[in-house]
Amino acid sequence: MTKMKSQQKFEGTFWFNNNLFTKNLVPGEQVYGERTINVKQEEFREWDCRRSKPAAAMYKNLHQFPIWKGMKILYLGVASGTTSSHFSDIIGKEGIIYGIEISERSLRDLLPVAENRKNIVPILADARKPEEYSWIEEVDLVYADVAIKDQSEILVRNSKMFLKPNGAAMIAIKARSIDVTQRPQEVYKQQRKILEIFFNVIDFVTLDPYEKDHGYFVLKRK
Repeated sequence: MTKMKSQQKFEGTFWFNNNLFTKNLVPGEQVYGERTINVKQEEFREWDCRRSKPAAAMYKNLHQFPIWKGMKILYLGVASGTTSSHFSDIIGKEGIIYGIEISERSLRDLLPVAENRKNIVPILADARKPEEYSWIEEVDLVYADVAIKDQSEILVRNSKMFLKPNGAAMIAIKARSIDVTQRPQEVYKQQRKILEIFFNVIDFVTLDPYEKDHGYFVLKRK
């Protein structure tokens, strides 16, 4: 009989044979061709660490992952729904994800995922301009995966508008999108200084070899 081991420190995540899974909010539905397994009449989706940066961070021994059932999340750079679908699994029907995406094509791919899951709200907008979606309610967490030069500043700007007091944030920093001439570790140090104006850094891991030249910060609002 298949045995699924819950990862006690992170709500809603599970390990089987050293592979990471989330419990499928919509049994029978896949999002990006991921593997599924059934345990005690429940379906679990494998969270691919080579296609999702938070999963890569967990494989790299991340110690803090502040997402839980019922949470409200602002996701900057939601794309077609690979990572957000796993966030959706964790937060459940009681939670909600406001997904900001500038690419119309990516957002079109997200629409059927959102329709099936009911807890993802796709929003066509530029994350540099949070006033475009100022109607969004206060959130528990802001997650950013926008591979552009001012990605840390964008996270701070959105968090000032939408993140509740004592709320959390996470960001996947793509070093090569910021400065191709510097070593990634130097870029991470510089970005940390920007983030520390508004946040306390509570965890950091690099994502190599799963995501080359990426650093992953977990943050708490000051």
